[in-house]
Parts: sequence; structure tokens; C-alpha cells
Amino acid sequence: MWFSFWKSRDRFSLDELRHLCDQLQKVQILNDVNKDFVIEALRSISELLTYGDQHDPSFFEFFMEKQVMEDFIRILKISKIVAISLQLLQTMSIMIQNLKSEHAMYYMFSNEHVNYLITYTFDFCNEELLSYYISFLRAISGKLNKNTISLLVKSQNDEIVAFPLYVEAIQFAFHEESMIRTAVRALTLNVYHVGDDGVNIYVTSAPHSDYFTNLISFFCKQCIDLSKLVSDSLINPGTGSMSAILTAVDEIEDNLYYFSDVISAGIPDVGRLITGNIVQLLIIPLLLPSVRMDIVNEPQIGTITSLYLLCCILRIVKIKDLSNTIAAALFCPLEAFVPNSGANLNCHASGNGFKCEKEEVGINRVTKVDGQLSVKLSNIACSSPDHPDDIITQNNSSSSGLALREVLLLFVTCGDKVQALGSLTVLATLLQTKELDESMLDALGILPQRKQHKKLLMQALVGEHAGEEQLFSAESVSIEDSISGELDSYMQKLKEQYGVSCSLAEGGTSPHQHRNQVLVALLNLLCRSDVSAETLWVAGWLLRQLHPYSEGEFRSHHLKLLKESHRKRTAALLEETKGIWPDLLITVLYDEWKKCKKAIEASSPPKEPKSIFFPVQITTPEDIPPDSSSAAAVRMYELVKAFVLLHQLQIFSLGRVLPEQPLNQPIIQVPEESRAKTVGLDFSGPKPGTEIRIDDSLPCRIAFERGKERHFCLLAVSLGTSGWVILAEELPLKQNHGVVRVAAPLAGSNPRIDDKHSRWLHLRIRPSTLPFMDPANSGNGANGKTKIKVLVDGRWTIAFRDDASCKTALCMILEEIKLQNEEVERRIKAVLDLERSVDSSNPSLVTSETSCSSSTPSHSL
Repeated sequence: MWFSFWKSRDRFSLDELRHLCDQLQKVQILNDVNKDFVIEALRSISELLTYGDQHDPSFFEFFMEKQVMEDFIRILKISKIVAISLQLLQTMSIMIQNLKSEHAMYYMFSNEHVNYLITYTFDFCNEELLSYYISFLRAISGKLNKNTISLLVKSQNDEIVAFPLYVEAIQFAFHEESMIRTAVRALTLNVYHVGDDGVNIYVTSAPHSDYFTNLISFFCKQCIDLSKLVSDSLINPGTGSMSAILTAVDEIEDNLYYFSDVISAGIPDVGRLITGNIVQLLIIPLLLPSVRMDIVNEPQIGTITSLYLLCCILRIVKIKDLSNTIAAALFCPLEAFVPNSGANLNCHASGNGFKCEKEEVGINRVTKVDGQLSVKLSNIACSSPDHPDDIITQNNSSSSGLALREVLLLFVTCGDKVQALGSLTVLATLLQTKELDESMLDALGILPQRKQHKKLLMQALVGEHAGEEQLFSAESVSIEDSISGELDSYMQKLKEQYGVSCSLAEGGTSPHQHRNQVLVALLNLLCRSDVSAETLWVAGWLLRQLHPYSEGEFRSHHLKLLKESHRKRTAALLEETKGIWPDLLITVLYDEWKKCKKAIEASSPPKEPKSIFFPVQITTPEDIPPDSSSAAAVRMYELVKAFVLLHQLQIFSLGRVLPEQPLNQPIIQVPEESRAKTVGLDFSGPKPGTEIRIDDSLPCRIAFERGKERHFCLLAVSLGTSGWVILAEELPLKQNHGVVRVAAPLAGSNPRIDDKHSRWLHLRIRPSTLPFMDPANSGNGANGKTKIKVLVDGRWTIAFRDDASCKTALCMILEEIKLQNEEVERRIKAVLDLERSVDSSNPSLVTSETSCSSSTPSHSL
């Protein structure tokens, strides 16, 4: 009997639950003496109910029978202790999250107990308490469906008049803590996706619809803050500023994905509210006015940030109405968004034949002339006098205005490198936006040719054209009618809904000419030398998308531009065969050929919109001199990337298929009389410890450590495209033989006899590999740039026994450098020859060339 009295209760038993509930009911006052018991009792009850839900329904039946929820509410009312409130919220969250029984959930949400907890006035000065409260609300939202949601709302005359869960949650939608904002957004999505008509009407009616306006207003503030971060990073660049930009960018993109998820919930009025607010509060007053060449008054959002945000909105918020509204706005002048802005143009692109100086420009016009759509913009700076249709026809209009579409093209033609990349990214994003009507793309001049041909072919098949000869007509009347109708409707919408008015007038250029303008702008960019190769690759991708079949769009002056730029890059690449890195020039060329081909033939642009802030480029520390091998490596790498792109575009412009690899001259046999044969080297190179012949070597002395001079025999040897300066130790027992101790690259050694000591020879010793191709010496910084951990060039000062020996050593090194350079030039000339490259695009010829060079070492073509 006594044993039975003292026997402990099973922890997971109904007796234990009954004991805890009985003890909890007896609590009438809460203080420091009993608070620990109450906290433990609340925690244990949630644990027991979760266990019972899975193993024994009688647990929850007892919970309902004893009306324990009322005790929870009573405990909360008499408690002033934060720890009690924390535990009660946690207990409720655990129970709601883990109870699987529908019967249990109905009981939890009935009797207004949960609504009471939702509306209870907690002290949210305690951040931990707020976090538990938001978790509690989110747990409830996770159990919402069309049946349970009716238990949490209050209705009157079949109309919902109160929804505490939603109303209380959105009060924290703009809390400074990102985790709380994220939880609230997850909750709202759970509400929207229930699909209850009454709830949908409730959340879209005043005053609750203000949430969507406030949501966009908060997003606008984040966009302004991002712009400030970008501006500050230009003044004080550093890892900290770049990390802050990345964090802000991630949050902005998360917000846009949230907008997209809300719209996808299928509540029509919600989609209309968000779309309208994005246009009304962000795009028209903030983003579009910033797309300008010259800023008169500092805008709230900078040009580059505006371009990035336009790309993100188009890419993430996939709404047809929104996408087409943005596209239509690009046909309006800046004055339509910023009255009396006095926007000016002030841009220069030296060497490209473009000059822009505060010229007045005519207002953009859209009209039908002779059955064709025309868009007119007068006196556009940077236009081509020889081919005025390339940009826009000029006239003597006195009106001041520049269509935003034309500003984007001017960014490409004569903006700075960041503006050029940003504009290209916008054009590429528009082209990739599936929600954008093809007629709008055609009006912008960026409808891919394959889509244009597909549309014309379909129209011909269904009999919309009278004559077959109109199948691929660039000025199809029905196409123009379609474009005019779509553009007119969205421009009318801009006027009626957003107060943006664009004037219409006679005359102008057709969409075909717009396409030509885009083409020429891209070709002009390819002629620029002040933008990175990565930017050129984006332009190449866009050009490839617009003209995949190369059918008649490349006019003679287009090809002239392309050929002239290609000629300049070819000449510069030939000079690199005499530079510091000729031994690795072919390797880089081969690698970049494959990368470039893959990039411009891909279905999506090479870079994401955020690359506008962090253009990928190889940089060297500021304290590295421009004549160093590291700086030369960067220049060579950029040059090769630009040349490869232009070379492939040349082949493409002639309607040929790009070969998988560039054409290459086969390796020739090494002459018997060469120094490499005499020394006894093969293509593996002079490894330390290798025995070689030193018949032509010159005795010398060099100190690698202070006070420790050593005697060597110096040799300069070139073998194909490789070359080395070798220091060998003579073998005392084997005449004219030595062992390699040190070997350095021959290229870039820049041999020079000392001005004061005619027996001293100075050599520069550069790294054996390109810094950015060696994973150990390179890495990606927070700003997206490939930063080089530069190895400083070494210096050898070699002493010879007399002046004659020093001069002989100099001549030997120069002779081998010349042989090495000539071999690199011979091997690369096949690639530089455009006609041979075009011929090699024939599959049969590619096979032939490939077989000829199948024995080529991996480090060369």
C-alpha cells in the first residue's frame, strides 16, 4: 500500500496531464515563488498533448473537458511576469503546429480563445516576446483553410467585419527586424492562398487595402536606401560597402518575389493594387526620371540603381500589364515624368566619332503614316550623319525632349562603362520578358528575328497576307497595325491612369528603323575600347538574339563598323605576340573561344541584373605599376576576350556556323640546329635536376641571398611557343653537361645591361602562370570582381666575367625571345585570318583542321 502511494507517475500518461491541469487550476496568484512551476506546467502540457495527438485521443478529450484553454487565458490575465507570457505563447505555438487532428484544430480556434490571445496587449518592448508572438501568429496561419479560417473571423450580414489575425500581423509588416518582416509576409501569403472570397474582399477593402500601398512605399524607401549605398560606395569603396549593397540587393529581390507570390495567389484586386502602386509610387516618380544622361538635380534614385530596379521588376514580377506599361513608358520623353526638368545631354566617346553637347531634341511622337507606325525623335545627339536612320532623323524642332528608349541607346553608344552595361541589361531583360507582347518588342526594335519570322510565317499560313512575297517583308502593314494598336492602348492607359501624356504627331521612323538603331548602337559599343570585355560579351549575346540567322539586317556600313573594330583588335593581338605573355596567349585564346561561344549562344544573358553594380573585371592592386607583368596579363586577357567576341561575330555576320575551336597552325618539327635540340630539352621543359648539355652556356654569378653568391652557367632556350632562361650547375665529371637548378620564363624577361656596370645583365622574372588563372593567387571579392593576389615580379642581376660575355648573353636571350615570338605569331595567324576562319566553319574543314592538330599539347591551340 505504501509502495503504491509513493510510486511516481508515468511522464507521458493521462494521470500526469490530469495532475498538471489540476495544479494549474489552483493557481490564483503568480509570483516569483510559483512562476517556475507554472512555466514548467505549461511546457509539459504542450508536450503531453502533442504526444496524445499521435498515440491517445483521450489526452485532448480531457483537455477539452477541463477547458484548460480558459485556464491559459486566466493565467495570462493575472500574470505580470514576461517569462509566463513567453511560455504561454510558445506552448500555444507548439500545440498548433503539432496537432494533426482536425477536431483538435477546430476546438483550438473556436470559443474566441485564440483571437483573445491574438488581440491581447503584450509588452512588445521586449524583443523576445515580440518574436514569440509573431511565431504564434505564423503557426496559426499555417493551419488556415476554408474551414478553419471561418473560426477566426467575425461576420455580420454575411460580410467579414473583423479578422484579428491578419490585422494584428500587418502592423508588424514593416518592422526594422527582417526576420519579423519575413514571418509576417509568410503569414499574409497563407491568408491569400486560402482562397476564401469573403477574406479576399476584406483584405482588398479600405482601410486594409492600405497595406499594399504601404508595402510599395516601404519598398520605395528600400530602393532609395540602396541608391545611397551605391553612391557612398563610389566615394568610399571597400569590402564593407560592397557587402552592404549585396545585403540590400538580396532584400529588394526578396521583396519583389513576395509581390509576385501575392499576385499569384489569384486575388484580382490585389494584383491590380500592387501593379498600380508599383507604377504610381516607384516607376513613374522615381525610376524613369532617373534614366537620363545628365543629372541637373540629384535624384532620389541614381541612374544605375534605376536601371537595376527596372530589370528586377521585369524579371521577377511577371505581370503582363506591368511589363507592357513599362515598355510603353520608354517611348515617352523625360518631360512626361519630370515637368520642366531641363534635361541635357553631355557625353563624349573619343575615337568613336560621337560627340554630345547639350543639344535640344524633339519630342518623341507615335503615329500612323501611310498605314505604318512611326516614332519620331528629333535632333538626337550622337547620330550618324552618313546614315541618319541609324539613330533618329534630325529636324529643326525647338521642343526639348528625349524618349527614354533613345536614352538607353545613348548609354550604349556613349555612356560610361556602368551605364553601358546597365542599358544592355535592361534591353536584354526586356527581350527575355515573356509577359511583354511581341508587338511591343518589335516597336522597341528588340524583337528576336526568329520570333519575327515565326509570326510572319503564321500569318502567311492562315492567309492574312495577300501575297507570298510579303512573308518576310520588314514593313508589313498588318504588323504595324498590331504594334500601333498595342502601343496606343498602353500609352492611353499611361495618360488616363497615371497622368503621363505623350504627344502624337506626323512623320518619323518605323519599327524597322528602331531595330536598325539598336543594331548600330550595339555595333558602336563593340567599337569602344573603354568598356570591359564582359560588357562586350553581353552586347554580343544581345546581337546574337536579334539576328540569329543574319538575313539582310547587316548593312554595308554595319559590317564596316564591325570589321574596323575587328581590325584594331587583331592588330593589338598581334602586338601581344611580342609582349610579356606570348607563351600563354594561345592558351587563353583557346579557353575564351569556348567560353564566348557558349555565352553568346546561350538562351539567357551572361549576367544577372545585379552585375550592374559589380561589373566583373580583373583588377590589380593600385600599387602595382602599369608596366608590371600582372598589369600586362590583365590587358592581354581583356584584349583576347574582346577579340574572340568580335571574331565570332564576324563569322556569324557572314551566316556561318561558329566552329567549336579556333583554327590553328599545326606544330612544326623543332629544327635540328636549334638550341633546344642542342641542349636536349623536350616540351616538358627544364625541370630542376634535369641533366642538359651546356655547350653554348655562359659562366656567370648571381646571389639569391645577400652575401651568398653562386656560380652557374646561363642558357636561353625557346621551344615552340615556350621559352626559358636556365641557370645550370656544371657537372665536374661530365664535360659540357650540367644540371638545371633554376628556370624562369623567357618571355617578359626584358634583358638589359646595367648602365654603369657593363658586365651586369638585368632580367625581369615574371610568374610562370597568369595570376587570375591560378586558383591559389586569385579570388572573387565581395564586389564581384576577380582580385589578383599579385606575385611581384622578380629581378635577377647576373654578373659575367667580361663585357663580351655579357653582350653575348644579351644577344642569346634576345635571339630566343625572337624565335619564341615568331612561333607564337605563326601559330596564331591562322586564327587572325578571318577568311580562313570562315572557311573552317564548314564542318568538313573543321574535322580536317582538328585532325591536323590532334597532337597539340594541352597548353596550346
